[in-house]
Amino acid sequence: MQSVLLTVDRFSTWIGKAFAWSVVLLTLLISWEVFSRYALNKPHAWVLDAQIMLYGTLFMTAGAYTLSKNGHVRGDVLYGFLKPRTQAVIDLTLYLIFFLPGVVALTWAGWVYFQESLAINEQTFSADALPLYPFKFVIPLAGSVLLLQGVVEIIRCILCLQTGAWPARDGDVEEVNVEQLKAMVHVKDEDMAALERELALKESGK
Repeated sequence: MQSVLLTVDRFSTWIGKAFAWSVVLLTLLISWEVFSRYALNKPHAWVLDAQIMLYGTLFMTAGAYTLSKNGHVRGDVLYGFLKPRTQAVIDLTLYLIFFLPGVVALTWAGWVYFQESLAINEQTFSADALPLYPFKFVIPLAGSVLLLQGVVEIIRCILCLQTGAWPARDGDVEEVNVEQLKAMVHVKDEDMAALERELALKESGK
């Protein structure tokens, strides 16, 4: 199972790194357009649309990559103090309630969106029109890769609930060093365990 999880991690990483080259294309395109517009007095109407498409592609395809690295924003100051099983309960609940419905809807709607765009050969509204359907195909593509990575994260939560420890990641990086943070604020594991017991008692009393 661990090898399957790491394989999906590497696939998401590969997708993210492959589309990260959009930054290079975007930089070259903008530099060339600035030179062409101001030095040669030859602006191009399609460049703005191309810039938006490249940036959108970069943004959307980075989702699965960031999730595979556990890099999305979270309240680590509180979350990082919790035991792995408690973290897994929180993550699993959020994945099932918010992540899965949202990403499934994004992927499904994106595919319909792409098919409709392809059927009418949709183009931009600039003087030099560009085809829009290749860009709209990025929506279901990014959504499906993000969904695949999300399923892997759900499996990680289940494994953590079973074993009490998070499965390893490919190139695992922690933005916040929890142990150092505990030492800085003088918090002990026993204190966190007592806090969790107190919270559990309060929840059971409601």
